[in-house]
Amino acid sequence: MSEARDEVRRSFELERVKLQQEVEQLRVGKRKSEEALGAALQADKIKAAELRSSQQLHRDELARVRRECDREIRRLLDELQGKERAVGELEKELGVEETRRVAGMCGSPVSPLAGGRRSDTGRGRRTGCQAAGEPHEIPKGSPEQQIGEKAARRFQLKIGELNAVVRKLEDRNTLLADERNELLRQLRENDAQCRPLMERTHRLNRQNEEFKKRLQRADDKLRFLTRENTEMKQRFAAREAIRRPSSLNDLDRSHEQQEIDFLRLQVVEQQNIIEDLNREREKLLRKMKPLRKDFRAVRRPAVETSFGYDDDGSLDSDASSLSCLTDRTPGTPEDETDDFTGREESELHFQQLMREYQALQRAYALLQEQLGGEMDVERETKIRERLRCELNRYQEKVQDLQKALLDQGKGHEMKCIEEKQELHQRNRELQDKIWRTEGESARVWRELQDVREQNELLEFRILELEERERTSPTLILAPLPCPQGGGPLQKFCIAEGMTEVSIPELLKTLDILGDNGNLSNNEQVTVIHARVILTLAEKFLKQIEGTETALQQKMVDLEKDKELFIKQKGYLEEELDYRKQTLDQAQMRVLELEAILYMVLCQGTTEVPPGIELELWGKGAEGGRVRQLALSECERERLQASAERWQRAVLGRVRQHDAQLLRQRNQLLQHTMQRIRELEDILDRQKRKMKDIEEKFFFLFLFFSLAFILWS
Repeated sequence: MSEARDEVRRSFELERVKLQQEVEQLRVGKRKSEEALGAALQADKIKAAELRSSQQLHRDELARVRRECDREIRRLLDELQGKERAVGELEKELGVEETRRVAGMCGSPVSPLAGGRRSDTGRGRRTGCQAAGEPHEIPKGSPEQQIGEKAARRFQLKIGELNAVVRKLEDRNTLLADERNELLRQLRENDAQCRPLMERTHRLNRQNEEFKKRLQRADDKLRFLTRENTEMKQRFAAREAIRRPSSLNDLDRSHEQQEIDFLRLQVVEQQNIIEDLNREREKLLRKMKPLRKDFRAVRRPAVETSFGYDDDGSLDSDASSLSCLTDRTPGTPEDETDDFTGREESELHFQQLMREYQALQRAYALLQEQLGGEMDVERETKIRERLRCELNRYQEKVQDLQKALLDQGKGHEMKCIEEKQELHQRNRELQDKIWRTEGESARVWRELQDVREQNELLEFRILELEERERTSPTLILAPLPCPQGGGPLQKFCIAEGMTEVSIPELLKTLDILGDNGNLSNNEQVTVIHARVILTLAEKFLKQIEGTETALQQKMVDLEKDKELFIKQKGYLEEELDYRKQTLDQAQMRVLELEAILYMVLCQGTTEVPPGIELELWGKGAEGGRVRQLALSECERERLQASAERWQRAVLGRVRQHDAQLLRQRNQLLQHTMQRIRELEDILDRQKRKMKDIEEKFFFLFLFFSLAFILWS
């Protein structure tokens, strides 16, 4: 009996190990397939990007060619129209001149010299005209006719040149149309090549998602089975601890019952696992076959050369990418052999599992025969109920103990947690202040933009007024000082140098003249109109002067508001920079504290850095051992990530400081080099000046020597 149990246990262990190995093999195969799928997807993305870039280049080239063609066609059409207009004008001029010449020849008498020339040459053009009742003939050798023939030949040559230019333009247009059709054809081909790539990429993405879902389901199932196995082991351990046999027979019976239950559970579990593995294996085989064929079509054998192995299956080339798109041929004989061997291995594993399962069934049947096939169902039910109640009670006790441990462990973590919460609260407050400051800055910036726009509008209006003032000097708007007083019109007259003219006296004079009866009606009307116009001009000038004063005052106010806004903006930017610096320092302090806490938890030393308070384990300070904080894996990973971030931030600051020092030294070096170059330039200039002075001195020496010689 013990040998059978040992054999069953050994077979179960072997079967479990084999199943685990098979699961690992399936996971490795899935990982490899995912890697191959990722490589294929990456290659497809690269090729699609290349095709998109080439398509964009073709489109740009096609647009450029179209623009050039349109530009050339318009230019040639303009040239043709200009030449046609010139030809029409010349034809009109030629027709007018020919008409005048013919009319003049028809109206003039025939000279005897012309008759002699006609009789000598025997060539002429007969023109019917009636002059004095007799017909006259015009000789061909006359100067008017020669000029007309030369002009006609010149016009024919010009028309021939224009026809040649038109034919050249038509040929060029035909060539450009052919080139455009070729570019359109290439664009359609690129679209046709890119479409299968995109479809294949979508299909591979869908397959990858399906594989991920299946793997997730398999992992969930494995976790569920593991949890059930753990629960069954705990249940059997609790049953063994609770059941106390009263005699040897009860002890043997209990052991046999336990073995039977254990074997029954193992058989059910093995059946479920075998069925699940069979289904997963069949699905994976069905899905992996087309993928293997696709990936085999992408790979090509490596060619051995004198310099090593040359991989012909590069995905960067266009030919390989196109063959990867359309190749659906079956695999090579070597691939078929690998597939066949993999299938044989899976069948052998399955047969071995079936044999082990049959052995387990036979051992279970043998145990049932030895026990007689009778089982106490009521006793087993009662034991299960009691075990379930005890399990629930123990679970409640475990939960209570965990709560108590958490309450006790919270004491020494309170200060760190409170400090963290304070830092987070300060960070949130600073963040809110930064957001408010940014909103206020944005609002002030918008107001500043509005003020700038209004300022630009006012400046534009001032420029318009200045331009109007420049173009019409009678409407000068600048207020000029006038010691005599008076209105704007009087000031304008004084500014123009007409000091003897007085506008009020002029108006009075116009009133008197309007009332004078000696003037005619038209003169009186003219005087009245002049007075009205002068009055309206003075009113208009007053309005313009008031408007200009208001505008100047508004411009001054706007300048003051602008300066105030600039000052407020400077203050806000300074405050924003200060608060950003404070926030960065707070974040660095948080990261530093988390990194110190993580290092303390990892090392477990007695040296506690400042800012972190830990409780000592033991009575008083005699223990000398730091108490390990009861942290979960997530908190520990978060602390580790914070420590790494802090280290990266410190390294970044060090690098930034080094880079700043390097930039300063580079700037100092550049300044030094520039100063050296400037000194070299100064030295060169001094050398040139010395050379000029030496030449002048030598010239003067020669001059005085020659003068002395001549004088002597």
